[in-house]
Amino acid sequence: MKVLIGVDDSEHAKTTLEFVRKVTWPKDTSMTVVSTVQLPIGGYPNPYAPAGVDVVIWLEELTKLHESLVSRGAKTLADAGIKAHTRVLQGDPRETLIEEAQKERADLIVVGSHGRSGIEKALLGGVASHVVAHASCSVLVVRREPRG
Repeated sequence: MKVLIGVDDSEHAKTTLEFVRKVTWPKDTSMTVVSTVQLPIGGYPNPYAPAGVDVVIWLEELTKLHESLVSRGAKTLADAGIKAHTRVLQGDPRETLIEEAQKERADLIVVGSHGRSGIEKALLGGVASHVVAHASCSVLVVRREPRG
């Protein structure tokens, strides 16, 4: 079984990794922890890019951040005896997760849900929703427990 685990820098990703740690996976399961650096699109600046910053330097720093995220994710799994590969991709996370799953012939994609709805989801996107709707393999969406 091949499992692709999508992570970002949110608490939801930590919850997802903790969930994966607790599952008893078949012996031959191959895990890959993936994070995506989203590139600015065409002439439109990315709303999260700091003003006045060299885009190349900004992307290098973002890539380092995502490399750290996937490394920590792999370590979290390794602490539970689960070996995982890591990969940092570039592009829209909704599409890169689907493309990587197809390329690797993944059996399962595991992602966290930010729990957004309404206008917030429309503005910020819904990676989990998009992956569920478009992936050619099964998708497991891990939700955080509500606070309080």
